[in-house]
Amino acid sequence: LQRTQNRLEFLLEDCPCEQNPSDFYETTDQLLEPLLLCYESLQSCGSGVLADGRLADLIRRVSTFGMMLMKLDLRQESTRHSDTIDAITKYLGMGVYSEWNEEKKLDFLTKELKGKRPLVPPSIEVAPDVQEVLDTFRVAAELGSDSLGAYVISMASNASDVLAVELLQKEARLAVHGELGSPCPGGTLRVVPLFETVKDLRGAGSVIRKLLSIDWYRQHVIKNHNGQQEVMVGYSDSGKDAGRFTAAWELYKAQEDVVAACNEYGIKITLFHGRGGTIGRGGGPTYLAIQSQPPGSVMGTLRSTEQGEMVQAKFGLPETAVRQLEIYTTAVLLATLRPPLPPREEKWRSLMEDISKLSCQSYRSVVYENPEFLSYFNEATPQAELGFLNIGSRPARRKSTTGIGHLRAIPWVFAWTQTRFVLPAWLGVGAGLKGACEKGHTEELKSMYKEWPFFQSTIDLIEMILGKTDIPITKHYDDVLVSEKRKDLGRQLRDKLITTGKFVLVISGHEKIQQNNRSLRRLIESRLPFLNPMNMLQVEILKRLRSDDDNTKARDSLLITINGIAAGMRNTG
Repeated sequence: LQRTQNRLEFLLEDCPCEQNPSDFYETTDQLLEPLLLCYESLQSCGSGVLADGRLADLIRRVSTFGMMLMKLDLRQESTRHSDTIDAITKYLGMGVYSEWNEEKKLDFLTKELKGKRPLVPPSIEVAPDVQEVLDTFRVAAELGSDSLGAYVISMASNASDVLAVELLQKEARLAVHGELGSPCPGGTLRVVPLFETVKDLRGAGSVIRKLLSIDWYRQHVIKNHNGQQEVMVGYSDSGKDAGRFTAAWELYKAQEDVVAACNEYGIKITLFHGRGGTIGRGGGPTYLAIQSQPPGSVMGTLRSTEQGEMVQAKFGLPETAVRQLEIYTTAVLLATLRPPLPPREEKWRSLMEDISKLSCQSYRSVVYENPEFLSYFNEATPQAELGFLNIGSRPARRKSTTGIGHLRAIPWVFAWTQTRFVLPAWLGVGAGLKGACEKGHTEELKSMYKEWPFFQSTIDLIEMILGKTDIPITKHYDDVLVSEKRKDLGRQLRDKLITTGKFVLVISGHEKIQQNNRSLRRLIESRLPFLNPMNMLQVEILKRLRSDDDNTKARDSLLITINGIAAGMRNTG
């Protein structure tokens, strides 16, 4: 073990390290072998009490955490892989991959995956961004699945997106290990498509069906991944794309469809939930979230992201971390053994479709179709200033355009949270519920709230958000920071917030917001004496910063108010 640690320290410092492989441990099994030998020896000579003490604990820890503690996932956008395959086919004179239709792409990829010869010549010369992708796969092939977990494809939309990654993995394995028969440590990484936009979520089931209908891929999943397919669903971009209500319904249907597709081919499914800490990005109480998943989607396995300040909040202290793991375990066991109820009647589904359609139209008419909205967003929130503060894990935008489309979901939600408007979590919901109630479906919606866990949790989360909004504070941001011609848009949005609150109460049967969660209401009220002054300060600081860009004191003060408000708003921060 000591030699293993020394070797790793040498490698981390890029020092030459030539040791005989028998001098150090490379795999978990190599470390377990002498430990199990000690255990069996102690048991056989009547020292079972010693064997079942600290030694058994150590064996359990090694079995759980291995040599690596945690496996890292790799993640890359689908277009980067298709650009890489495109560069390879052009270099080899095989045509322009990006111009082929989906069927031709699948035929080409399947044929290459079945073949034994390498496709990528070692001497290939490509653009730096393509080389980066090839280099990543090469390093992944060297490390293998003992060190790395899943390869997640963000913005996945077709079956070819998955096969492209499988082919690049195969090519890297050939380049590193020389032949298909000599595998990398632990084998290949499992490839996980991530469906994010509403359009991609709607096609998720079809993509998985197409993949599993390909004999090579199905056999590969059975042989190399124990017949288990992992699929990731994204909450952030779908919410930014269509609003929280529509995103929640599309995610529910996508999961149902993906589960059905895997069942058709006898493949087990693990759903990976890409949730943020905020309600607008799919966050919320863990137990409630798992209990409201579609029936059959949690069959003993579940993956979920924990992000940003939620990692500290949920796992920062040992006692809290154990409690969180207990919540996860309890919810997964219950959802497996006693799956949540599906919608009782087909009428409920058609009603959800109607609400979702109205909600999406209302949301998009403001966010994407109102020409004044982007300017209003930049004026009324600290969004523009967030990009200059060193508090994000990645750039605020995917591309250098100014529209909402390429703004990441994190600053989009975070900026609205700062002003206590929390717009992404409720915009459009009021219009959808109002439309359904005006058509005479109020009693039906009340029944859905009482009897369908998914619908109840969706409404409850929106109600929780409404309890954290503050119209007078939001109005103060508008009064001081927004230009005269855009103040009317702010008034319209505040009216929409009031409408949302009214119809949420009608459906939940509560007399006032948070009636069923008094402890949370008391908690919010106890924070107001601290939150309100920080919001007033932030407005003044933003006003000064916008008239004097170089005011470093104001910038430092802004960061303090941002942290304070985020801490006070908790799971919407």
